[in-house]
Amino acid sequence: MTRHRLVIAIAAIATALVVAAADYADARAGRGSSAGSRGTRTYSTPAPTQTAPSTAAPLQRSMTQPGQASTAGAATAARPGLFGGMFGGGLLGGLAAGFLGAGLFGLLFGHGLFGGMGGFASILGLIIQIALVVIVARLIFAWWQRRNAPAYASAAPSPGVAQGGPSAHAFNGLGGGVGSGLGGMFGGNKPAGEPLSVEKNDYDAFERLLGEVQAAYSAEDLNALRRLVTPEMLSYFSEDLSDNASRGLINQVSDVKLLQGDLAEAWREGNTEYATVAMRFALTDRMVERASGRTVEGGSPSEATELWTFMRSRGGDWLLSAIQQA
Repeated sequence: MTRHRLVIAIAAIATALVVAAADYADARAGRGSSAGSRGTRTYSTPAPTQTAPSTAAPLQRSMTQPGQASTAGAATAARPGLFGGMFGGGLLGGLAAGFLGAGLFGLLFGHGLFGGMGGFASILGLIIQIALVVIVARLIFAWWQRRNAPAYASAAPSPGVAQGGPSAHAFNGLGGGVGSGLGGMFGGNKPAGEPLSVEKNDYDAFERLLGEVQAAYSAEDLNALRRLVTPEMLSYFSEDLSDNASRGLINQVSDVKLLQGDLAEAWREGNTEYATVAMRFALTDRMVERASGRTVEGGSPSEATELWTFMRSRGGDWLLSAIQQA
């Protein structure tokens, strides 16, 4: 009987520790979850980056329904032609369409479908050589971009963001990698939207928003958050803050410092622009008892890696529209 009670007591203690760890893992702005909207790419996976090489977690909460995202993406996609619909897009689709077109041309002029195996081999050899040249050129260009990409740094301290060593505040501005580029060449799914160029002042805005959002969330300042995030993200933050208040707690986040960041993807949908950025940052995250000010969870410096998606109307200010865990 005594042994049975001891087992129950140990199980209760272990459960309490797990629950406490889970609660702390859900701290900071966004509570360590994945929520928000990314336009027509809401349910697609951002490209891996050096900062976040693993697959990003799918969005668990979003006001964008899967049907809406796919419908919008279909509306912006180019209509395929006769051969494009049969063979798909990309380089391989074009090659297949070229083979069939050349064969039909030869058939019409009495040379057979491919004008004999000799003609077929010469055409095939020429196309393979062209494809190899294109692939090598793409690889060299991608390598040159990575080598010559500037390291973007904030010129002035951002509010709510602590200053670090020489490696802090670095955005390398690269996203997708060589594999992503080759996937597009060989007929992979082309993401919806037009490519968007991201400049140094945009990276400065992303870094500033990282600190300002965390500071406003820590201060429970919904008016400040309203200027920094989309209405959807504001509703999630408001819900999280209300839950903390009901438990008599305040989530205080301090010493936020960007350690490494790079661009996963940036695109435009009509007049709306999006950019998904992988960021690894340091912070001190604690849950404080509202009545006494006593720290009940956390309080030690830690690090987090997340993918933040920002959106803006063309010419407007960037707003946080989604957070995904790496």
